[in-house]
Amino acid sequence: MARVPEPLVVGRVIGDVLDSFTPTTHMSVTYNAKLVCNGLELFPSVVTAKPRVEIQGGELRSFFTLVMTDPDCPGPSDPYLREHLHWIVTDIPGTTDAAFGREALSYEMPKPNIGIHRFVFVLFKQKRRQSINPPSSRDCFSTRSFAAENDLGLPVAAVYFNAQRENAARRR
Repeated sequence: MARVPEPLVVGRVIGDVLDSFTPTTHMSVTYNAKLVCNGLELFPSVVTAKPRVEIQGGELRSFFTLVMTDPDCPGPSDPYLREHLHWIVTDIPGTTDAAFGREALSYEMPKPNIGIHRFVFVLFKQKRRQSINPPSSRDCFSTRSFAAENDLGLPVAAVYFNAQRENAARRR
């Protein structure tokens, strides 16, 4: 039987943003009732406001950190600002949503200018409640380094969507 390719590997999220991991928590991300699934294309006009991010499978006494990045900034053919940081929320209680966490860095809406960008949501399980120092710049962020510096370990869930300029040609 043929093995089904993992969407995070096919979309190069594993490799460009994250190391390989085994998902242990279910995370759902919705923009205006539109559920984000790996590789889905959304218009920038749909993602202007922060999404609803729900966590299932955690215990009420566990806490999570959510990171949203764009690994294709300023453009996929030359992503020299990789990764551009869009959002950090910490201390999200298990079995709730990101609205119950502490926003360490406010949501910045995606606004791709050149090409098709991937926008990646990564969820980490915290070992305890903790303070996170937001980075000095949103550009040249590293999800891997951020996780190591804050003792977060490997992710427990991740999902990504694609977006490009509203008036861009719709082809790959």
